[in-house]
Amino acid sequence: MSQIKVEKNVGGIEGLCIITPTVHGDNRGYFTETYNEKDMKEAGLDYKFVQDNQSASVKGVLRGLHRQKDYPQAKLVRVISGEVYDVAVDMRENSPTFLKWFGVVLSKENNKQLLIPKGFAHGFLVLSDYAEFCYKVDDFFHPNDEAGIAWNDPTISVDWKIPEGMKIILSEKDKNQPYFKR
Repeated sequence: MSQIKVEKNVGGIEGLCIITPTVHGDNRGYFTETYNEKDMKEAGLDYKFVQDNQSASVKGVLRGLHRQKDYPQAKLVRVISGEVYDVAVDMRENSPTFLKWFGVVLSKENNKQLLIPKGFAHGFLVLSDYAEFCYKVDDFFHPNDEAGIAWNDPTISVDWKIPEGMKIILSEKDKNQPYFKR
């Protein structure tokens, strides 16, 4: 029996999925399988992940929007501590949802994961005081292949759901990301 619930094509974007694993808990704590290749394949999601990454950030940190140009990566992202607003933007030029974005709250409490296919830009905003963010990728990082789009690009117009009074914290790289152009 599968240990995951899969919502496919979320936001009307082909390939974008929310995955919620089953959590088994009692007075001692909990147990969950955060990834099971067999369950994923049974759900029609056939990915070979080659690397796990993890970051920690404080409230107000906005990372993104990042992507790889010639070596795009599919990602399975989740939060193990805290809460983030996670965003994926369809950058597949032949897609009917090209430049459409989707956002979802990922948290330790809701255990949701976002499966982002190849060809998307990705970013997240930390909503809690502190958050730890984990993700699997299906290709290795190629430093010379990095690309990005400004988080506040007017063409894409992501609604980051920024709480009133929150100060956004950007890296120097993200402060200098360009606006989208074809």
